[in-house]
Amino acid sequence: MSEFKIVGKPIPRHDAWSKVTGDLKYADDFTMPGMLFAKVLRSKYPAAKIISIDTGKAEQLDGVRAVLTAKDVPHNETVTKFGQSTEVGKGFEGLYRVLAEKKVRFMGEAVALVAAETEEIAEEALDLIEVKYEPLTGVFDPLEAIKPGAYLVGESKSNIIGEFGCQQGDLEKGFAQADVIIEDTYKVPFVDHAYLEPEAGISWIDDYGILIIRVSTQVIEHFRDVADVLGLPHNKVRYIGTMMGGGFGGKEDITVETYLALLTWKTKKPVRLVYTREESILCHSKRHPLVMKYKVGAKKDGKLIALDADLISDAGAYPYLSPWVTLYATVNAAGPYCIPNVKVRAHCVLTNNTFTSANRGFGAPQPNFAYESIMDELSHKLNIDPLEIRRRNCLTTGKALATTGQVFKTYVALPEVAEKAWKALGESTECKKDEGRKIGRGLAIGLMSYGRMTFLHDSSRCYVRLESDGSILIRSGIPDLGGGQISLLCQIVAEELGVPTSRVKIYHSDTALTPLAGTTTATRQTYMSGNATLKAAREIRNRILNKAAEILNVNQDKLDLINEKVIVNYDPSQYVPLVKVIQVCNADGIELFCEAQFNAPSTMVPDLSNIRGMTFPDFTFGAQAVEIAVDTETGQVEILKLVTCYDVGKAINPLSVEGQMEGGSIYGMGYALTEEVIMEKGMTMTPSFAEYIIPTAADVPDVKAILVESGGGLGPYGAKGIGEPSCSIIAPAILNAIYDAVGVRIKSLPATPEKIIRALKSDYFRK
Repeated sequence: MSEFKIVGKPIPRHDAWSKVTGDLKYADDFTMPGMLFAKVLRSKYPAAKIISIDTGKAEQLDGVRAVLTAKDVPHNETVTKFGQSTEVGKGFEGLYRVLAEKKVRFMGEAVALVAAETEEIAEEALDLIEVKYEPLTGVFDPLEAIKPGAYLVGESKSNIIGEFGCQQGDLEKGFAQADVIIEDTYKVPFVDHAYLEPEAGISWIDDYGILIIRVSTQVIEHFRDVADVLGLPHNKVRYIGTMMGGGFGGKEDITVETYLALLTWKTKKPVRLVYTREESILCHSKRHPLVMKYKVGAKKDGKLIALDADLISDAGAYPYLSPWVTLYATVNAAGPYCIPNVKVRAHCVLTNNTFTSANRGFGAPQPNFAYESIMDELSHKLNIDPLEIRRRNCLTTGKALATTGQVFKTYVALPEVAEKAWKALGESTECKKDEGRKIGRGLAIGLMSYGRMTFLHDSSRCYVRLESDGSILIRSGIPDLGGGQISLLCQIVAEELGVPTSRVKIYHSDTALTPLAGTTTATRQTYMSGNATLKAAREIRNRILNKAAEILNVNQDKLDLINEKVIVNYDPSQYVPLVKVIQVCNADGIELFCEAQFNAPSTMVPDLSNIRGMTFPDFTFGAQAVEIAVDTETGQVEILKLVTCYDVGKAINPLSVEGQMEGGSIYGMGYALTEEVIMEKGMTMTPSFAEYIIPTAADVPDVKAILVESGGGLGPYGAKGIGEPSCSIIAPAILNAIYDAVGVRIKSLPATPEKIIRALKSDYFRK
């Protein structure tokens, strides 16, 4: 890979300085003259009938310009949630409701909107809206919600909104042949995305009657959904996406956009809406809690022979993306292991909790916790080293995924990544005997897809233009969450056309001006938009080299583009300046711009009761290892060492890749040890960062990131996606280390000091 000049180099991102200096404008930094301030009235009940809503007093308040309820929404309910009209979501009701109508389904559900001349007036107007509720019993446990006669959250006859399965081999025969069987239940909680930037946006109507929304979003394609809600043609709504202060899936669904659109359309004035932190935690989606019952059988030599798993996913009050997430969990349920006999069943269930939807990892972290805990149990029961038991069972190139039978045709970096991660922990840390702390180590391996499901027929487009002075313009609809998605495209183009990245300008995330690149979700942008950009850049490169071959009188395959010159490979003293070639192309009418589209491989919608074959284009494989210290008096866990090792295919920018791997590890640390949105009967008990505890700089060790570059990915130059895989397996590694340290197995996240102490005391009394 030494031939690369810009790709593979740890160069600063194009927005690095503006972020450091604070000059970069985020969504809540935008204001407009004469704008109104929006506020949302939210339900104080998780389940209730709406008897009446009286907005009269609020409307009469001086400075209030609009008060809206469900009756003012042209189309209050939509089912266009990114393909959920396919078989996965067929027949579901209420996938997205703008304002509550007739009843509320979760605490914090939007009931009414206000636009006023000041934020204070808008707040006062909310207090003047009189809503009469009839509280209902609701249902808050998904296991209760699936029972006959349970309270119905929606309008359907069942709270089950998705059923999925995978099966192969003979399960009964497999367990009969097993020498050891482990059977247990694992639970994971609601988790918040906890991004620094809360939801924010501003909207206005331009001189041509176009409704424009400038918003922090992972999905600018939502302009279509907003247009549908208002009953407008799609070309009458324009999204301008901003740089984001984090998203992690929480800005994949519509947040403030429909509220802004309705109020602007009503008042014909610019409207601004920014959530408070408490409002954000209360009302935006959460990572899915799952109850996971596992039964795994193995031979004495550690070889896995059978797996039976039953997953129950809490969708909360509305389906949103829950069917997709549950499908991912189903496919990931057996992990990166060869298992001949497998049966997985998964159900997605409505409750009156806050709705759940996309969160970093999208259904993979939950089963990863379960199956890697079981692998550690097997390791101890059979007295086999934790690395060795994984080595004996892990997938390799040419093997098939145990759940779906998808054959891995690209390079599978297991057990290479596991060996590197485990070895990198080095010598064990020693603790003084009087410290009351015990040291433990844990390992976990995993796989996660990058790119969307193959039956969604995914595509991405990008426009590249070479200007007459040799500078480059890129247009792409790609939203940047802060992971360097935009800079990635600039590096690819700079590499292909032989210019420094400082000469590349990119316009992004504008539905009126940039080709749509699809969502910044599913770890898909390096793969999808990266390939679209590479395709466009190479078309222009080919045109340049073809013309330069005529000028230099050499074969085109002997030429290269380096440092704004077209050079002859075997004699760099022979060259022609890029600008001169551009001039000749322009004179000859040769177009030096290209809009290219990349299409992912596609399949038919599978039988969801037994999902078989290729469901994802490819997977990223990784391992994470930790060394921890547990205080046996307090239950406090300190992470001493953390190693993360992934096959990233090709690191287009190693700094960005390392940042994702380090950030993903820390994100997973919170999942393992501290983070939980506590809900009691649908009431959020952790409404701020004072109660919802995320890791801080004081909690985080130096993270050692090991990049394996196999070149075996489907992205540009053999790259794989890393954004979501990087956080998926650190939690089980930490809990395995806790077991190694103190001999107690925590089976529900997070592993708080209280849980550890209770487990230690329980274990002591059992002895």
